[in-house]
Amino acid sequence: MAYNEFAYFYDELNSEADYDALYRYVTDELAAHGIRDGILADLGCGTGDLTLMLAQAGYDVIGIDRSEEMLSVLREKADELDMTGCILLLRQDLLSLDLYGTIRAAVSTFDTYNHIGPVDQFEKAIRKAAYFMEKDGVFIFDLNTPYKHQKILAGETFDIEAEDAECHWTNHFDAATGRVDIAIDIDYHETGEHFKESFSEYSYPLDLVTSLLEKYGFTVARVADGEDFGLVRPDSPRWIITAVKQYTQEGERINGTES
Repeated sequence: MAYNEFAYFYDELNSEADYDALYRYVTDELAAHGIRDGILADLGCGTGDLTLMLAQAGYDVIGIDRSEEMLSVLREKADELDMTGCILLLRQDLLSLDLYGTIRAAVSTFDTYNHIGPVDQFEKAIRKAAYFMEKDGVFIFDLNTPYKHQKILAGETFDIEAEDAECHWTNHFDAATGRVDIAIDIDYHETGEHFKESFSEYSYPLDLVTSLLEKYGFTVARVADGEDFGLVRPDSPRWIITAVKQYTQEGERINGTES
C-alpha cells in the first residue's frame, strides 16, 4: 500500500496522535533492552515525525516507505530542522526489504503492518524484518486490533479538512476475510481536481502474530495497549508489540538463501 495524494493529509489525520508519548514508550522499551544508539530502521516511516525524533535522540535512522510522496514530506521536515542528510531514506516495499547490513532495532507505527496484506504476506514482512536484525535486536511495532476493525472502523466515515482541500474517508469491513476496505476521495477547492485512492487493512489475531514472530527467531517481550501503553484490554484498539531477536541470521546472508 502506498499513499499518493493522501500524503498531503496524513499529518492532518494524525493531528491528535501523542507523538511525545509514543516516542517515550519506544525509547524506554529500547533502553530496557540495552539499545540507546546504533542503526534503527523505521519501517513504513510515513511523513516521519517519529523518525526525526529518533534521529535527534542519537540513533542512526533509516526511514523506509513505499510512498515517494511520504518521503518527500519527510525530506521537507528534515530540511526545516537542518537535518538534511542525517537520515537515510529508502523507497522500498516492506515485502522486498533490502538493507545494507544488520540493524540493532526496528520500529513500525500507525498500523503499517495491517496494510501489508493477507497472512502469507504479513508473514513474509515479519521474515524480512527478522532477516536483518542483529542478535538481541529489538523490533517494536503496532497493529490495529480485530476489535477496532469490527467495532470501531466498520461502516464509519471520516471527513478531513485542510486549507485548500478536503478528504472523505469511508470504511467497509468484510467479515468473511477480516479485511477493512478503505476508500478516500480528495477534492481541491481552487482547481476542482478530484482524486480517489483505495487500500485495505487486515486483521491478525494476537496468537498468530506471536507464533510468526517466534517462527522467525523473535521472543515477544511485551504487548501493551497501543493508545495508552498500559495493559491490553479486550477492547484495546491497538496493540504495540516488543519482540527481541534471539540470533543473527549470518549463515543465510552469507549463503544468499533469503528471498
